[in-house]
Amino acid sequence: MTRKRVLQVFGFLISSLGWLFVLITMAMDYWRITQLGGQGGSFIIKVAWYWSNLWKDCFTDSTAITNCRDFPVLWSVTPFVQGVRGLLMCGLTLGFFAVVLCFLGMECTYIGGADQSKDKMLLAGVAFHVVGSVSDLAGYCLYINRVARTSFAESLAPGVLRYDLGPPIFLGLVGVFLIFLGAVFYAVTVFRVIFPESKVVYAYGGGTYMDPRSRGRTLTTGYYRPSRQNGSYYYSAQSRSSKISKLSQTTPTVKMSERDAFV
Repeated sequence: MTRKRVLQVFGFLISSLGWLFVLITMAMDYWRITQLGGQGGSFIIKVAWYWSNLWKDCFTDSTAITNCRDFPVLWSVTPFVQGVRGLLMCGLTLGFFAVVLCFLGMECTYIGGADQSKDKMLLAGVAFHVVGSVSDLAGYCLYINRVARTSFAESLAPGVLRYDLGPPIFLGLVGVFLIFLGAVFYAVTVFRVIFPESKVVYAYGGGTYMDPRSRGRTLTTGYYRPSRQNGSYYYSAQSRSSKISKLSQTTPTVKMSERDAFV
């Protein structure tokens, strides 16, 4: 298996795992959580937890009894929760198309057309991966910003709690990182194929040499030697001396008249 195929397989596995993490976080509980009670010298410890996710607010007491209140209908949900939902769903939709395009564009799959078409398809999948992961990252950052504004506020209104971030936030951030990493693996395998390095050929003194970024230097001349397969020649010290000798031979000499010679 070639190195290109290995990188593409790793990119597919890593990016798919990242999208799976993001998908799982949407159904997880404890996006934010706070604890009340459990302090003091009482021999009976009473603790209660308030926690929320994208779909409901819940209360769990020390006897493990949980009471939840589902969020109201779509148009009356808290604006920041609705924004997080929309960003995550938009990112997951783009991620679905990204996974399909990358699967069809991988070299180890025998569907998707010719090699050049598969490379372009894979690069399009990379673009969908990046845009979708940015959308998911924006959703997580929006939720983190909301929780942090309440947690670090100097004073809060009565009945407002200070929450901490829960496990789904960190799992989602790990998923976004994996998506970025998988997209990088994909891009490395096709970027040079779709955007080849340009080769610039210069002419100098009857000879040619290529741009330093495309060929190595010669030891004799200091100029850059192009490939002989392209039918071009390099400027060497021997060719330079031969040109000088030919130039001296073709230079007209002034003939002296007999009178000048006599004088």
